[in-house]
Amino acid sequence: MLSGVLKTVLSFILLMIAHPLFAAEKTIVVEVIVKAPIDDVWRAWTTTDGVKSFFAPDAHVQLQVNGPFEIFFNPYAKPGEKGADGMRIIGFQESKMLSFTWNAPPHLPAARKQRSVVIVRFAPDGKEGTRVTLHHVAWGEGGEWDKAHEYFSKAWPIVLKSLQERFEHGPKDWTEWLEQLKKMTK
Repeated sequence: MLSGVLKTVLSFILLMIAHPLFAAEKTIVVEVIVKAPIDDVWRAWTTTDGVKSFFAPDAHVQLQVNGPFEIFFNPYAKPGEKGADGMRIIGFQESKMLSFTWNAPPHLPAARKQRSVVIVRFAPDGKEGTRVTLHHVAWGEGGEWDKAHEYFSKAWPIVLKSLQERFEHGPKDWTEWLEQLKKMTK
């Protein structure tokens, strides 16, 4: 039979584990191996032309703390609804880590007014490969936050697959995508 003190300690531990305040931070983690040297993969994430080669048809990236990290999925949309409008670089370590703010898609306006954080890490993998690990953190709770988390749980694997394809088959051709967007925005 357990002593009173031991029962109290065990009860406290169980409470800590079960209580939401002690739960682990909600995080999306996606990892891929890219068949390219680390410096090339780094440039794909940290330059405007690099981002346009796999992520979106237009972008504005300036690698400096508080520099823009704007990704425009729909360059024809009105300002504020193009994609990751107004996002900023939080910090970076050359060829090792990039962190930036992120917003929810326009169809989730309440969550879009807030910001979450994306951290992308780069590590060598073999002679010519790069391990890319993306962590998306700083989520709110409930409502549109949950919808945004569900959205990006599906979207980030697609983005990282596109990064792999960029180095296996060449830069992404956005011509068809842009034509469809033009028709939709008329």
